[in-house]
Amino acid sequence: MDKFFIIAFFCAFVIAFLVTPLARRLAIKVGALDVPKCERKIHKSPMPYFGGIAIYVAIMACMFVFLPHNEINISIMIGATILVLVGIIDDMYDMPAKIKLAFQIIAAIIAVSGGVRIYFITNPFHVTGYSFLDTLSIPITIIWIVGVTNTINLIDGLDGLAAGVSGIAAFSLLLTAFTKGYDFIIIQCAIVAGAALGFLPHNFNPARIFMGDTGSMLLGYMLSIVAVLGAVKSVAAITLIVPIFAIGIPILDTFFAIVRRLINKKPIMEPDKEHLHHQLMKKGLNQKQTVLVLYAISIFLGLTAVFISNANTQIGVLTGIVVALIIFVVANRLNLIKKVNKK
Repeated sequence: MDKFFIIAFFCAFVIAFLVTPLARRLAIKVGALDVPKCERKIHKSPMPYFGGIAIYVAIMACMFVFLPHNEINISIMIGATILVLVGIIDDMYDMPAKIKLAFQIIAAIIAVSGGVRIYFITNPFHVTGYSFLDTLSIPITIIWIVGVTNTINLIDGLDGLAAGVSGIAAFSLLLTAFTKGYDFIIIQCAIVAGAALGFLPHNFNPARIFMGDTGSMLLGYMLSIVAVLGAVKSVAAITLIVPIFAIGIPILDTFFAIVRRLINKKPIMEPDKEHLHHQLMKKGLNQKQTVLVLYAISIFLGLTAVFISNANTQIGVLTGIVVALIIFVVANRLNLIKKVNKK
């Protein structure tokens, strides 16, 4: 099994790497281009989308070859396919957010119907260390999947950021699963990591292609699911804390964006230039430096997740609280949650 997940990783990497140039040509041919029309766009010239198609081909091909064709994997593949089709349409024609959200919910429901489910959450005050969700299991899982699906899109603002952070997150979940011996989850994580990192050489600054909503929704969807599957297998009480740290940057940036917009009395879905990567660039870092700093933070959070997953309940919760306090202090220093002064 050890060699199996390594083979799966490299297969996904190679497929994504080789298919990406083909996806780029297709995007140019059909006019699926990101044309910078507002100040939030950092790139200055039209950039082809469809990098997500290459990531999709890599993930689907490797899931078909390396994983059993059972109900849960088939449901995951169907949900992923729906999101990719929605992403392609959105990259070409700008699909309304409400319609896109509806399809994300449908994809999440399909995954849940196939067996992807959060059955319990951390409760350090309970004698067992966790609480079973019972009837709340389904809606909470759907909210988790849809939420994480959108977090990757929110950080996809710099060359190589979303792909690299997704790859690191998948590796963090892989290491967590590896320490527990969850064979098929290890393979799933390896496939997602390989696909994301296989696309990265084409997307790192200066990028030649963007993953678009096709890729960001797919990676968010897959990360949310492998995180849930790892949590379901775990008997530790800190199950849901682990994936939150493993997928740290996207989740935290989304959380601070929501808080910031509430403080500033702005619509939650209204975009701005106050995200973590924007704040780092305001400090004088260029694109590459900003992305590398965020990679380092992702690695730190990922290793924290691995540590917590192998710690007892008390140590795990304490570690989570300490790291959360550090994150809050840093976020405050970077003005991620402060009121924006109007000029």
